Amino acid sequence: MNHRLSRRHVLQMGAALLPACAWAAEPKRILILGGTGFLGPAIVEAARARGHTLTLFNRGRTRPGLFPDIEKRQGDRDPLKGEGLKSLETGEWDAVIDDSGYYPRMVGASAQLLAPRVRQYIYISSVSAYKEPNPVHGDEDAPLAVLADPKVEEMGKGFANYGGLKAACEAAAEAALPGRTTVVRPGYIVGPDDPTGRFTYWPVRFDRGGEVVVPGAPTDPLQLIDVRDLAEWLVLLVEQRTTGRFNAVGPDKPMSWGRVVAACQKATATPSTVTWVPGEFIAKQEDIDFPIWAPYVGDTQGFHTWRNQRAVQAGLRFRPVEQTATDTLAWYKGQLKEEKGRTKLAFTPEQEAEVLKRWKAARPG
Repeated sequence: MNHRLSRRHVLQMGAALLPACAWAAEPKRILILGGTGFLGPAIVEAARARGHTLTLFNRGRTRPGLFPDIEKRQGDRDPLKGEGLKSLETGEWDAVIDDSGYYPRMVGASAQLLAPRVRQYIYISSVSAYKEPNPVHGDEDAPLAVLADPKVEEMGKGFANYGGLKAACEAAAEAALPGRTTVVRPGYIVGPDDPTGRFTYWPVRFDRGGEVVVPGAPTDPLQLIDVRDLAEWLVLLVEQRTTGRFNAVGPDKPMSWGRVVAACQKATATPSTVTWVPGEFIAKQEDIDFPIWAPYVGDTQGFHTWRNQRAVQAGLRFRPVEQTATDTLAWYKGQLKEEKGRTKLAFTPEQEAEVLKRWKAARPG
């Protein structure tokens, strides 16, 4: 799978914005559309720590045993399936956080239904909503992706429709609640409880030890956000009723891929060595797709360079990547028995060995 297609896959997660024990001055009623996957549980924990009242709406299929003490409304994002949104026909909330909307018809349906009874609608979009190729150092005003078929309701081959669908979902939410919508565009969301295994691959791989193949160069840019930082900021957006469009990427200052690699290596005491394989070589390998990193050349050069000043000015803060790496490895190794296997690491030992074999055969000398 090539980098340009694979990076369209769901880009799903500093110091805390405020101490966890500090209660919000005005407790809010927050409805989360989702709530039991990856970002959802982090939002729940951040909101509860601030004294807010929560309601979760989902199908009850993903980890239904989570949060037994929180009000749950069961249904489907698609109003044409089963009971659809019927359970949301009553109730009032200060804010809705929509972290499970992928199709504009469904996002529009929930936003329109809730518009008379909510003050703010926060839609979790993605930097994939931007038109490709991404500009280097682009901001929230960069052109958005456009669907060839506005009515399409499938991701398409290689998730080719993902970005356009996210952009269309943003528009659907904003149309239903003009002036009351907050659009949040994260890049890679990482950290403990991440089921994608994209960032998790790296500290786990270094923990295995030996020769570790790393793509690109230490100076390549890399952006990510710890799920806990994103969740705490979303709660702050509710508390301050902040609207607008924001790139939720971190850290606050440009970060190098070399720093991320070093953080993952230091997260474990297992000895290892790093073999860097140039990005130009990796970019030519159509069947090789390293997680998190993207070639700092060609169409993907701007992918890890998004500006985040608006989000930082709105209160987004970031913990050090070193802490994220250490916490992620500790969580992965300490997962409960029933959770093991939920996280699929994004690269196999066989794939790594194949890259190393090809590189050694092709490199000069």
